[in-house]
Amino acid sequence: MRVLGVDPGLSRCGVGVVEGVAGRPLTMLGVGVVRTSPDAELGHRLVAVERGIEEWLDEHRPDCVAVERVFAQHNVRTVMGTAQASAVAMLCAARRGLPVALHTPSEVKAAVSGSGRADKAQVGAMVTRLLRLDAPPRPADAADALALAICHIWRAPALNRLQQAHAAAAARTPRVPRTAAVPVRKVPR
Repeated sequence: MRVLGVDPGLSRCGVGVVEGVAGRPLTMLGVGVVRTSPDAELGHRLVAVERGIEEWLDEHRPDCVAVERVFAQHNVRTVMGTAQASAVAMLCAARRGLPVALHTPSEVKAAVSGSGRADKAQVGAMVTRLLRLDAPPRPADAADALALAICHIWRAPALNRLQQAHAAAAARTPRVPRTAAVPVRKVPR
């Protein structure tokens, strides 16, 4: 499985491609950051993020895209930029018919480091170790994108089994045909 991880951001959108299967060594195919100028108009920044993600999709042809789920912060402006970049990444994937998986920051941290409260340095160190890199990817947004891809590769088999179990259960549940409403008569007392 080849996964494009996207750590959404309006100024720095981390992207990283990892290939492999759960239980086997993983391979990093690429890592980087799509940057936009804070001085540019919002629309132009979103177009720049879209073009950057499209280039990564063209070059690496992933099987799916893993995006960090937007979470609540005190800084509304940061949340809005993150949500907008996240939507661009999902749109790019959907346009190509690629499945999109959303993972929370704590899910990703727990998957790669064993603790949902790991800091950026711990995540970077584990990404470096798991992908057998010489040094942690910089900036941290790039390492986070790789961590998202790793998390998805490791979680995808379990998620697929869960989806199959739900589908099988739904198929076994007998459908009750809808009937016309029967009028109720009042019985005199």
